[in-house]
Amino acid sequence: MNALDADAMLTQAESETGLSVYGDPTLPQRFSIAVDHLNTLGLDDGGGRRAAETCRWLLTSRLEFFADRSRHPIADEQIDRPMFATGEPRSGTTLMHALMSVDPASRALRFWEVMYPSPPPGLSPDDGRRARADDDWREINAKMPKWLHSHPYNDMLGDGLPEDERTWAFDFRVMTPTAWWRVPMQTLVAGLPTDAAAQYAIHRAMLQHLQFGRTPKRWVLKGFHGFRLAEFFAAYPDATLVWLHRDPVQVAASRTMMMADILEGIVGPVDLRDLARDHLGMTRAGVANTMTNPLVDDPRILHVRYTDFVADPVGTVGRFYEFSGRDLTADGDHAMRTYLAENRGDRHGTFRYSTSLLTDIGEDLAALHDEFRPFRERFGVEVENRD
Repeated sequence: MNALDADAMLTQAESETGLSVYGDPTLPQRFSIAVDHLNTLGLDDGGGRRAAETCRWLLTSRLEFFADRSRHPIADEQIDRPMFATGEPRSGTTLMHALMSVDPASRALRFWEVMYPSPPPGLSPDDGRRARADDDWREINAKMPKWLHSHPYNDMLGDGLPEDERTWAFDFRVMTPTAWWRVPMQTLVAGLPTDAAAQYAIHRAMLQHLQFGRTPKRWVLKGFHGFRLAEFFAAYPDATLVWLHRDPVQVAASRTMMMADILEGIVGPVDLRDLARDHLGMTRAGVANTMTNPLVDDPRILHVRYTDFVADPVGTVGRFYEFSGRDLTADGDHAMRTYLAENRGDRHGTFRYSTSLLTDIGEDLAALHDEFRPFRERFGVEVENRD
């Protein structure tokens, strides 16, 4: 494969769109770092073409996004008291988010909107972008069918609910599977320049963009914000955050198998032991941050046990609404209960994982439970016995 050329791709995107404003003078440098990473992967000609197509899509999308922002008073949109869900992966945050999203009084990010944001959907609501994203998601689900076991929400296709981090895909600060699924590459979890304040500025700009031309509603969102709390609350000082907490041993095992299912569809068989080491390390880092970050005790954060949420999902959402000074109406309550009744978590098959993933890499479960005891005691999280 001929090496991808970052400067040539930037020039091509600008020529194709007739635009040259990326909204951030550091974007070209950051894009070059992403391309350097792609050039280290040993992609064949087909993989190289898919990588180039993905780069083109993200670059032109970004140029058009910022052109919209210069044409319309999008920056004047007010984002009022947004509500966020957070927690370690596999802690129930996606279901929490899904339930809030079906409330008629709420607005959530949708994949079709963040994948194809220009023009603002409020100005052009039915122009084929949703259908295009649906096709993308059919391709993703065909490529990664096992992902539906752990994440059945992918059956929502283009109307699915992205995490907040997905708004940074065209900022080249993350390389998520939902942006790079056509490229045979491992998910890149580090190595790209990050700037939490700049990332939240992009996120806020996306919310303004998607709200523009529409009746404002309560934004309900989900992301992994625990490591960026200072920048998060600087960007959204009137936000509230529900933080779900689960037994870290189960988190580490479950997230390992979920990522294995995703990567198997993209790059083929993976080494489960290497993956388990990586995800146990990330779980340990998340717990350490939760135990040491002083903003974890911020009064805008409601801490909830995963087991309490599982026992009473709608009641837990109602508790978060009350905490946030919002009302859960009868219509909202009915929509959430209907969603639960019609969307069983195992509708695409049972997701199976085992804590043996951790013992296989030499970890002792009793020692792990003891290691995480201070976390469990602080948040009232009991050991979750599943296997």
